[in-house]
Amino acid sequence: MRIDELTIGEARQLATMFGGIPLADPGPGPWEIGKNYLIRTVTMIDTGRLVAVTPQELVLEDAAWIADTGRFAQAVEEADFSEVEPFPEGRVIIGRGSIIDAVVIKKTPRSQK
Repeated sequence: MRIDELTIGEARQLATMFGGIPLADPGPGPWEIGKNYLIRTVTMIDTGRLVAVTPQELVLEDAAWIADTGRFAQAVEEADFSEVEPFPEGRVIIGRGSIIDAVVIKKTPRSQK
């Protein structure tokens, strides 16, 4: 067998056999496109409406950085936060490797607070 004669399918099989990163798109997993999320990462909390999922990133619109949630359980339940810093209009990309947890919320805050 010559490595430069492998088909793409054979290369994918080899990568899977040896613990490599799968080359196929893993799909959205538990993420639901169009839902509003609060996402905690290793350094901050963001909110936004999920518009795309890639193997390495989440893409949000109507996004904001939540500088202070206030009482966390109440903030998640009501989507009402103590400090909100909206991103400019457009898309925000979050690396999936930085995510600690996420939860669907009722609405995305867009007013600075």
